[in-house]
Amino acid sequence: MPLDVVDLRSFYNSPLGEVARRLIGKIVRERFSNCTGYSILGFGYATPYLGIFRDEAVRVLAFMPAEQGVVNWPSSGHSASALVEPAMMPLPDASIDRAILVHSLEITEHPRELLAEIWRVLTPGGRILVVAPSRSGLWARIDTTPFGHGQPYSLGQLRDLMRQTLFSPTHWDEALYAPPFRRRTLIHSAAMLEQVGASLSLPGAGVLIVEATKQLYRPVGVRKAAQRALPGFEPRFAPEAIGVAPALRVVKGAGRQTPNFAPVSV
Repeated sequence: MPLDVVDLRSFYNSPLGEVARRLIGKIVRERFSNCTGYSILGFGYATPYLGIFRDEAVRVLAFMPAEQGVVNWPSSGHSASALVEPAMMPLPDASIDRAILVHSLEITEHPRELLAEIWRVLTPGGRILVVAPSRSGLWARIDTTPFGHGQPYSLGQLRDLMRQTLFSPTHWDEALYAPPFRRRTLIHSAAMLEQVGASLSLPGAGVLIVEATKQLYRPVGVRKAAQRALPGFEPRFAPEAIGVAPALRVVKGAGRQTPNFAPVSV
């Protein structure tokens, strides 16, 4: 069941949510270090990680799924957030340079359709950054945070899903090594625990972060289009006479018919 946008906003307004925003946001910024002149799309609940791009990107959009709800973002100026269907985003093809998915892939009912739609709106060579709960992490096992809801992923599952939807993974990262507890001592030591866990590549990180590029071909769609273009063939089991055909003649007095193999024009 998708999280409500009110719960997501409340989490990121808490001290533990601020820790998650800071630690994940650091990696997001490292991967998308220079977005001058780019169009950036955040899907799910990505607003805590989009503010850093507003001063350099041409446009920054925050799309939220209909099941989750939407909040106005940013708090000042023109709104850049919208409530959308994951498989039918109101964007033209190849109109987005960078996409960030947070609190979306693990909750959506059809993750392949979501990634296919992201593929459609990305420009050739566009890049996507997916943040998803790690199956082996503690954050996915405790439902007191948004990362404890939905379907967590292993590294292999996330890699296969990206490749099936025609994305080429180029970089992997992990974050949230600190446990998801609201104790003040753990919150204050979260940065140190994150540094130790990342430097030693310890297991048990809370989220997986994968960066991938859009492949410039879609073999599945081409194959389906070719199949639709093939003519239909109907089997015919009844043989047709070619060349000669037997004609019947009556033999007088014989009381029976015998075939007369006279040529018949066709």
